[in-house]
Amino acid sequence: MPIAVDACAAQHQGDRKEQQDRVAILPHARSKGVALAVVADGMGGHTGGALAAEQVIHTTKNNLDHFAPAEESARWLLENSMREAHTMIKASRFMNEKDPHSTAVMMLLQPGRVTWGHCGDSRLYRFRDGQLLGRTVDHSFVEHLVAIGKITPEQAETHPNRNVLMTSLGGQDEPRFDFGDTDDLRPGDSFMLCSDGIWAYFDEAEMGALLKQNSARKACEKIIELARQRAAGSGDNLSLAVIRLLEIEVPKNRPPAGFVPRTSS
Repeated sequence: MPIAVDACAAQHQGDRKEQQDRVAILPHARSKGVALAVVADGMGGHTGGALAAEQVIHTTKNNLDHFAPAEESARWLLENSMREAHTMIKASRFMNEKDPHSTAVMMLLQPGRVTWGHCGDSRLYRFRDGQLLGRTVDHSFVEHLVAIGKITPEQAETHPNRNVLMTSLGGQDEPRFDFGDTDDLRPGDSFMLCSDGIWAYFDEAEMGALLKQNSARKACEKIIELARQRAAGSGDNLSLAVIRLLEIEVPKNRPPAGFVPRTSS
């Protein structure tokens, strides 16, 4: 079944003095049907976080440009991109005397397969016809508490330490990465990558409905608009990338290849 891709990346500065998020959807330079979406949420004071997030995008784009889909694995590309970005962000401390860090979530789309990876609390959501199929699990203190049974997922949503990360790119310790993939792709599937400035204001059912009922561009516009309203003047940077899979309608009664209609005189 032929599938088309409807994609859009968007962001808003929110109520912060600086935009420290970065988001991009990057097509492969040589391989048709291969593209990579990435969201990075920078941290580290004035300009430091923005530089860290920018490094994630720069490193990922460079690695994608050199990626050979037929010879190299998607997971290798994602892990290598995050690991290299971590090294470069960490090294930048000595040059600019800042303490830069960044989260990262990225997804590689190839014909018939999607692969994703993340570090920190920027998330990937996967929906089918508006129903949640799964999401990444944050590398955060509250998700750790949920995992060991200390608090419930509902309590995690309002926990005072929900933004405390246990790993990130650019920190002193080696970062933690988690990965996932699927070859079960159908029209009606949608993926959203986003920073915590987005997911903090939505439940999964509402997200799924917005992605199902709107084009990628319109969904981005509505999600940002609703997040801004709900932030009530104290909102974080907002960044998201939406990828929707659509069925391509094949025209019926198409003439056979090589058929040339003739008219009689």
